[in-house]
Amino acid sequence: MSFTKTTEQASKYEHLEQMTVNELLTNINNEDKLVPLAVEKALPQIEKLISIVVEKMKNGGRLFYIGAGTSGRLGIVDASECPPTFGVPFDLVIGIIAGGDTAIRKAVEFAEDDKEQAWTDLQAYHINENDVVIGIAASGTTPYVLGGLEACKKHNIITGGITCNAGSPLALIPDYPIEVVVGPEFVTGSSRMKAGTAQKLVLNMISTATMIQLGRVKGNKMVDMQLSNVKLIDRGVRMIMNEISVSYETATELLKKHGSVRKAINHFQNNQ
Repeated sequence: MSFTKTTEQASKYEHLEQMTVNELLTNINNEDKLVPLAVEKALPQIEKLISIVVEKMKNGGRLFYIGAGTSGRLGIVDASECPPTFGVPFDLVIGIIAGGDTAIRKAVEFAEDDKEQAWTDLQAYHINENDVVIGIAASGTTPYVLGGLEACKKHNIITGGITCNAGSPLALIPDYPIEVVVGPEFVTGSSRMKAGTAQKLVLNMISTATMIQLGRVKGNKMVDMQLSNVKLIDRGVRMIMNEISVSYETATELLKKHGSVRKAINHFQNNQ
């Protein structure tokens, strides 16, 4: 099946170097406005994937993201933010990038072209049928991602995919594909722009909705967040104050004693 790499189609904007800064910013912003609309069209696909992730996690499974370049980095960002935000173990949501940790900061030549390496990388985590693996690739053709998903399917591991090209291999291989077709980039082929923004929005949805479904949010508060700096400790104290109507001093004592907002609130309420 043939498809068009919409992110690599020629931009409707020509001679960018002749634009003023204001014109550049206005046109980039106009293109960025299209991204949430593209994500909206994919909401049914996103919902299906989140539902299976939640189901698997309730049974002890984990979530993996695999990608190369910008897509891989976005997966790592989303995974790394889950423990401090939701208080989950660092190995519940795992981001893996082609080329390893070196590729987070510096491009590793030809790393994305190895179809076998993703499965090798996943095996280091003893991946199993309880887990879910989501491949991320704007083009939908990255060999590292496609090879990883194909291997997962052979081993009965649920797969998802996030791509910005309709009808791409990444829309055909996984069990739960997500297509967010953002159209040509402002700078032709620069998928770090609209495609990257779209992927980030979808990843936000996946991790946030999953954690809420798993009970990691109370009301709209991050009651399980890690208290890793003064700002977050102050935020936690104020959450406790608002939830159980105590003074700042009392809330601070409760937080210090119990180590988390949730535990402090639960202890106080259970002893009233």
